[in-house]
Formats: sequence, C-alpha cells, structure tokens
Amino acid sequence: MSRGASLWNRVVGPRIPSGAPRGELVRYALPTALFAAAAVLLIVSVFVPYWRMTLHAPQYPRGLHLQAYLTHLTGDVHEIDGLNHYIGMRPLGEAATFERSVAVLAVASLAALIGAAIFVHSRFAAALALPALLFPAGFLIDLYLWMRHFGLNLDERAPLSAAVKPFVPPVLGEGFVGQFRTVAVPDAGLIMAAVASLLVLAGLWAHRRAYKPLFDAMGGEEGTP
Repeated sequence: MSRGASLWNRVVGPRIPSGAPRGELVRYALPTALFAAAAVLLIVSVFVPYWRMTLHAPQYPRGLHLQAYLTHLTGDVHEIDGLNHYIGMRPLGEAATFERSVAVLAVASLAALIGAAIFVHSRFAAALALPALLFPAGFLIDLYLWMRHFGLNLDERAPLSAAVKPFVPPVLGEGFVGQFRTVAVPDAGLIMAAVASLLVLAGLWAHRRAYKPLFDAMGGEEGTP
C-alpha cells in the first residue's frame, strides 16, 4: 500500500463492509443519524434567540426585556441602554460586533464539520465534531467576557457613576445593581445548541462502537478511532 493511500485510510477510516447484516447496518446508521440531527439543530438555532434578560426597575413594573440572537438584539434595547447610560455603561449594541458579523458563517461551518464527521470513520471524526461540542460553552464565555468588560469599565462622567461601583452582570441567574434587578436565562437557540452537543457526544460514542471493530479486524494497522 502506498504512503498516500495509507494516510488516506488513517484519516477516513474503514468503509462499511458490503453485505453486512441488518443489525450491523443499524449500528452504522446510528452515528450518522445523531450527527445529522445535531447539525440540523445548530442551523435552526440561528433563527431563534440564544439568551434573554429581564430587567426589573421601579419605573418599569412589567420589567424590560432583552433577547439576544446570534446576529442581533431585540426587545427593550433602547430603554435598557437609557438606564445604563446613567451609570456609565456603553450601549449593548456595541458588544460582540465581530462575533455577530460572523455568527451565521461560524454556525454553518460547525454544521458542515459535523456533516464531514459522518463520512470519517476514524478518530479524526472527534476532532471534526469538537468545535460544535464546545460551542454552547464558548457562547456563554464570550457573553460573560463582554458583560464583564462593560460592567467593569463604567464611564466616570455618567450622572450616577458615583452611586454605582463597577460590577459584573450575571450571564445566567439573578443579579442586582443598585435598585435594579436582572434575571438572565438561556433561550431556545442556546438550548438547541446544548442538545446538539449532547447529540454529538452520543454520536461519538456510537461512532466508536460501530467502527472500532472494523479497525480491530484490520489488525489495527491504520490506528484506532
């Protein structure tokens, strides 16, 4: 076997044997179904909000509501920015401008990598699926860093700057700033992305279960998944 062919086999892994019993075909189809479902969930998540926050203030008895999609913000953004202005916080729309500009392409790339993992029957499938697996945590970490940056870098010239010390708004859960209370929770998009991560995990387990025996049958010459 040539070196190029050997490298190719190491990357793509063994193929499904022809004439395999029906029970084995179901085992081979399971990782494909799990990976495909994860990719579809990620794509759909682009169209729904990932995160939402409610701000409770005395002058707003029903609260102010903010929803964050991967690409934009909706809800009472103007009113919340108005309140934040008095304590010296920058407008929310100034956060994560780069992330929002590449979000659709990034999610499409994650879905494409999961799709590629369907056709790779080696350990390299895990490397392809890893970014999608980490995506929900990455979203929350990025959101936390922006909220922290905004909360710790208040404009000292703001009217109420002396009344509010720098703070870190909570990404999830309840927080208090002066007389304001915020409640932040994951929305449908982030839940979909988290479920996609679980499907990827299940898919990797099913992938190993399906294709490792084929490597064993080959004598392990090309590595193991």
